[in-house]
Amino acid sequence: MKIGCIGTGAMGGAIMRAVCKKYDVKQIKVTDKNAAMAKAFAEETGAVYVASNKEVLDCDYVFIAVKPQFLSDLFAEIAGDIPSSTVMISMAAGIKIEKLESLAPSARFIRMMPNVCAQVGQAMTAVTYRENISDSEAAAAIEILSAAGKVEAVPEKLMDCVTAVSGSGPAFVFMFIEALADAAVRCGMPRAQAYTYAAQTVYGSAGMVLESGKNPAALKDMVCSPAGTTIEGVAALEKYGFRNAVIEAVTAACDRSIALGK
Repeated sequence: MKIGCIGTGAMGGAIMRAVCKKYDVKQIKVTDKNAAMAKAFAEETGAVYVASNKEVLDCDYVFIAVKPQFLSDLFAEIAGDIPSSTVMISMAAGIKIEKLESLAPSARFIRMMPNVCAQVGQAMTAVTYRENISDSEAAAAIEILSAAGKVEAVPEKLMDCVTAVSGSGPAFVFMFIEALADAAVRCGMPRAQAYTYAAQTVYGSAGMVLESGKNPAALKDMVCSPAGTTIEGVAALEKYGFRNAVIEAVTAACDRSIALGK
């Protein structure tokens, strides 16, 4: 199986680094308009650098890792050369399959939304596709992406929500970790130790949700002893609108994803 990627920036690079650890790097081609970046990526991972976008089109699966505003120019260049056997996998936020097909009418697309946690092999990635992608092709794409973390197929109507929750979500979590660490420093803990305690607490809490299968509210109740310290903190979060702030942040990100797709 040959895998290609157009774009080796933050997200494309993160996904492809994970892929390079799982698959034969000699069968992986990468290119980027920033040739120096792509060459550095190839040297780091062992993947094959190619100088032009068209040179990756002989691959079975080609990842499109460019910003949405550059898609029109990219497909104006390559649309006529995409083989019918090649599956194009787009990670452009907000850009629907219908729009992608209008840019390259003869191409077949899987749309994906990963997140930055791919850098540590813990991504949450959603994929969606149409009937012109076979079950075996979809399964192969999901298997490729699983190198970077957890992957699920969703209806395309949920992709804007996915973008807001798992795509943008890490930034919100990083802000929470930073705030938790700031609070630890305020209470007397050294800064480096505060980051470790805050990050590990979030990591472990997420693990409990995923592994226990319990409702997060039930897990929260487990920690809240009557008249204890935790319930006082929970009351303070409610007082200052913690949950509403998170809901508004995700809603704003979702609205922006919808706007990008228009």
